[in-house]
Amino acid sequence: MQSISLLFALFILCFLPQNESYYSLNDFQKVKKTDAHFHIHTINCYALQTAKKENFKLLSINTFTGNCEETHASNRNYYAIKNRHRELFDYTTTFCLDGWDNEGWVKNTIELIDESINNGAIAVKVWKNIGMEFRDKNGNLVMIDNPRFDPIFKHLAQIGIPLVGHLGEPKNCWLPLEKMTTQNDRSYFEQNPQYHMFKHPEMPSYEDQIAARDRMLDKNPGLTFIGCHLASLEWDVDVLADFLDRYPNAAVDMAARMGQLYFQTRQSREKVRQFFIDYQDRILYGTDIIDEGAGNIEAFQNHMFNTWINDWEFFVTDNKMTSNLIEGEFRGLQLPKTVIDKIYNTNALKWYNSFE
Repeated sequence: MQSISLLFALFILCFLPQNESYYSLNDFQKVKKTDAHFHIHTINCYALQTAKKENFKLLSINTFTGNCEETHASNRNYYAIKNRHRELFDYTTTFCLDGWDNEGWVKNTIELIDESINNGAIAVKVWKNIGMEFRDKNGNLVMIDNPRFDPIFKHLAQIGIPLVGHLGEPKNCWLPLEKMTTQNDRSYFEQNPQYHMFKHPEMPSYEDQIAARDRMLDKNPGLTFIGCHLASLEWDVDVLADFLDRYPNAAVDMAARMGQLYFQTRQSREKVRQFFIDYQDRILYGTDIIDEGAGNIEAFQNHMFNTWINDWEFFVTDNKMTSNLIEGEFRGLQLPKTVIDKIYNTNALKWYNSFE
């Protein structure tokens, strides 16, 4: 009788799911992690203090939003931070659009990129002002597939440096506020009406933005491309899967798009979960948190931790959850350890091939 009981217990152990396959909330600090979409706008290291404590490395994304001097200053600051905190920090560079119509703009831009890479940058960022704001001397809106960019993207492909792209906006951007699917989008576009494309029908459509991005990638098949914010395809993991299938040199980060993931998970948890398993090599964890180096330091560091631990709970447990980003309840995805390790760390090593 005792032998039968022992055999039954062994049978149960063999065929029931084992907790060892999954992380728990308590594993958060133990696991090596990367926030692959962060912004540091200060030479202070408050964010890095929290990153070190919670076993994170930060990739700070440099974005051209003002003028060339701001870009150069950010590069200098990032270079200094990296030299002091190499084990915790890496950064991308970007390039200026000042002088776009000048004959030497392409040559000067490539030289700036090469200088930045030699000084430690590991990728190059392009932002949504391409396609949504920036115009040439004739007043024409410049899209990302403009031929003037071709030599630059060809150069990046040749030297093996990734292009990081925030191109377009979430699809909610083209909807009225009351029809948006997430509260974070609703709040952002209410506060930034200049980017709320529903109010600007004269501007390119969502489909125009995505098509321009894809035409650029079609012209540059050897270019490694990392689409920020789920490549602006955050609204449907099936559409995002099609994008990744079409462009094998592309990956995506999930920065500032957790609300859309929650929304889809509430509708079809298993579909979202299967997407993360199927494309586990192509997705990078990131938050889009911004460290301005000002204000209440303790509150900011708590914000970092709370963002990270809430995301961790969603990915590693099957807990019932709520969020101020969407209405209603949803369950965590409880992804296997092997998937978590890729999304949270090793994919950053793979796609940012100098990220060490």
